[in-house]
Amino acid sequence: MGCACKGGNKIRYEVVVTTDGREKVVFSSGSKPTAESVGKRYSGSTIREVPPKNGTPQTATG
Repeated sequence: MGCACKGGNKIRYEVVVTTDGREKVVFSSGSKPTAESVGKRYSGSTIREVPPKNGTPQTATG
């Protein structure tokens, strides 16, 4: 069964590259390890944590 959170309550991770003083998001994921892995492919990139839209992250329940 799928998650009913619709993605609005999850923390997102963005891979950001800065060129000419401007930031550009080159990848976005809900998985930190995936974002870190992709970030290794971009020289000088950083990983940015983006809070959920409503400010309260939803945690998985068993």
